[in-house]
Amino acid sequence: MVWESAANTNVGMVRKVNEDSILSKPECAVWAVADGMGGYERGDVASRMIVQNLDLLQDEPALAEIVDNVEDSLISANEQILEYSEIMLDNGTLGSTIVTLIIRGSVGVCFWVGDSRLYRYRKGELKQLSRDHSRVEELIAQGRLTPAEAENHPESNVITRAVGVDSDFAVDINVFNVHIGDTFLLCSDGLYNMLSNDEIVDHLQNQNIDEVVESLVESACDNGAPDNVSTIVIKGEFEKVITRDVVTND
Repeated sequence: MVWESAANTNVGMVRKVNEDSILSKPECAVWAVADGMGGYERGDVASRMIVQNLDLLQDEPALAEIVDNVEDSLISANEQILEYSEIMLDNGTLGSTIVTLIIRGSVGVCFWVGDSRLYRYRKGELKQLSRDHSRVEELIAQGRLTPAEAENHPESNVITRAVGVDSDFAVDINVFNVHIGDTFLLCSDGLYNMLSNDEIVDHLQNQNIDEVVESLVESACDNGAPDNVSTIVIKGEFEKVITRDVVTND
């Protein structure tokens, strides 16, 4: 399988600074969206540090090795952001969410901290493969809130975990099978807060992933986009192999 991708990040319609950072390395089958925490000092610095660390990853063939390397990269970024905060901001708080996808063969691995998301679109069904580290997600898990109630909850923007906020740091991981024809969507909350799942599916039905990314970001901005909007779309296809008939004369 080969994986093609398209990516875009946009400041949105309200913010003056884009605190999102994205990484798209289809040649290494590594993609990431980091969302610097709004309202914090220099969230763009935090998200950029994370992506710069991930960009150093090599195309390791072994799944276990690349998984370890991604975890080490995020742990290193967490330490760097904390150090930056101590030296440059007198321990002021800055941080970022992160969602990362790697694919090796028929296996995909999602790493995430915070509420940036990974979705899989397969046979007309959109499924979220990450789980938000957020206050409302905790309330839903406890049965104290329904998903419908969570949409307009006053704490809907409160996240419970981020990179660069605490030395006690953990990354969640989801391992799953990937199939030919799967489409994956990584995005910041600036996208999914502006579009319903049905609207996202409408866009993903387009086979041209460059057009999909452009239309997703454009629709989010058309809906007001008070936050930065970042998205990466990845689609798997069979690798094309050139064959030639060989004729021999006996």
